[in-house]
This record gives sequence, structure tokens and C-alpha cells, in this order.
Amino acid sequence: MDGIDYAYLRDWLPLLSSLLRVGLILLIAWALFAFARRLVRLFRDFMGRRAVDAEDKRRIETLVRVFHYIAAVIISLVAGMLALSELGISIAPILGAAGVVGLAVGFAAQSLIKDYFTGFVLLLENQIRQGDVVEACGKAGLVEEVTLRYLRLRDFEGNVHYVPNGLITTVTNMSRGFAQALIEVGIAYRENVDEAFEAMRAVGSAMRACPQFADKILDDLEIVGVERWADSAVVLRCRFKVRALEQWSVRREFLRRLKTEFEARGIEIPYPHLTVYAGIDKQGFAPPFRVEQQTR
Repeated sequence: MDGIDYAYLRDWLPLLSSLLRVGLILLIAWALFAFARRLVRLFRDFMGRRAVDAEDKRRIETLVRVFHYIAAVIISLVAGMLALSELGISIAPILGAAGVVGLAVGFAAQSLIKDYFTGFVLLLENQIRQGDVVEACGKAGLVEEVTLRYLRLRDFEGNVHYVPNGLITTVTNMSRGFAQALIEVGIAYRENVDEAFEAMRAVGSAMRACPQFADKILDDLEIVGVERWADSAVVLRCRFKVRALEQWSVRREFLRRLKTEFEARGIEIPYPHLTVYAGIDKQGFAPPFRVEQQTR
């Protein structure tokens, strides 16, 4: 009986040994995960103390998310291959097959490779960070997530856009340093342009003195001048230098106050007019223009 038990144990001993080594590999992988998270956390704390503004903090948070992703992928791949090897599954054919399949798929997955490479460059050059407001590939919104694969944006209506990094050729970042609240105002042709400029400056000064907008506006209103002669209005242009992402709120408030100011000064805000012209003959006489009103 003892001999049979020992033989039985000898038969199962290699499998138990392999399972123990697999368990050890998984334990080491778990420890490496924890160690990687600890390193990333130390990096975030160290760089956070050196951050001078909110933009640096957003960049650090973006890099932390990418480092977490890279560490998870590398540790999982290495631990998985070692565990398969301990279970007696040769990873050489898997690697060979992966090489052949990778070569075949590589031609069809060029866009995927381009996505990862472009994503790495975007992060390296600090073009996009989590929390920025950007426009890319015709989509604009708040950057909720930046990965090596895609860019996730949420627009003003709440729609979420996933933009592959490989399609990004131009990035318009509206969150860096400062912005310009560009404003165009139309007045009637018979109005005095200088009087309209005076009203615009008065509204601009009042907004700079308002506690609600004093910290948003960085400089006095800049009157650019007459921008163009439109069909029914003289278009005037001005702008405010404001903090990043405040250009829209400042512009809306300026237009609201300027309408009240124009009404108080009697300055007409034009609207399209329609002139009906009956025409004249060669002798300069106009035909009668008859208007009929029918009542029911």
C-alpha cells in the first residue's frame, strides 16, 4: 500500500510542482503590478510637487494613465508566457506563429500601428492632455481620455467622440495659456461708427470692473475696427484677452450687455431689409406699382 501511495505521489509531483511555479509566477506578477503602481504613484507625487500650474498637472495625469497601461500590458504578456511554459506548453511555436501572423496582419494593421505611433508622439510633445478642450479631425470637445490608440472627446451636447490617433493631422488646443474672445457686431449704415466704438468700450470697462468677470479678462477691450461692409450692416470687430476656456462666457455676456447699451443710446442693430423695385423705362418713367389687399 505504501509503495502504491508513493508511486501515485510521484506521478502527480511534476504537475504539483508546475502548479506551484505557476502560482509563484502569478504572485510575482501581482507584486510587480503593485510595485509598478507604487512607482507611478511616486512619479506623480514627485512631478506634482514640481508642477507650476494646472496645465502641468493635467499633463502628469495623462502620462500616469499611459504608464499604467504600458506596465499592465508588459507584465501580463511576460507572466502569461512563463505560465504557459511551466504548464508544458511550448511558447516557441506560439512565438513563431505570432511572428508569421504578425507579418501577415501587419500589412492590414498599418493604421493600428500608426495610431500607436502617433499617440506616442502626441504625448511626448505634450500636444494633448486630459482636461484640455481641443479640435481634431473635425470634432471638438473636452478631452476625457488620451491613450496610445485613440482620443476620447465629449462635446458641448454631451456626445462622446472616439478619434483614432492615426487620423489626427492637426490639433487645435483651446486650453493653453490664454484665449481671445473675438466679437463681431453689426450696426446700421446710418449710425455713427465712433459712437458705437464708445459704447463697446463702455461695456468692456464695466465688465472688467465686474467681480464676476474681473479674473477672467486679462486685458482691456481691443477695438480692431470696421471689419467689412455687409449687405445690411457695418460689421465692427473687437476682442478680449481672457483666460483659457473663458472666451465663450465672456463673449456671450459682452453681447448681452452691448445690446442693452445700444438700445439705451439709440444705436440700431440692423436686420435684413427687402426693397421692392418696379423698374423704369428708357424715358425714366416708372410703371404704376399696384398693391391689392384682400379681406375675407
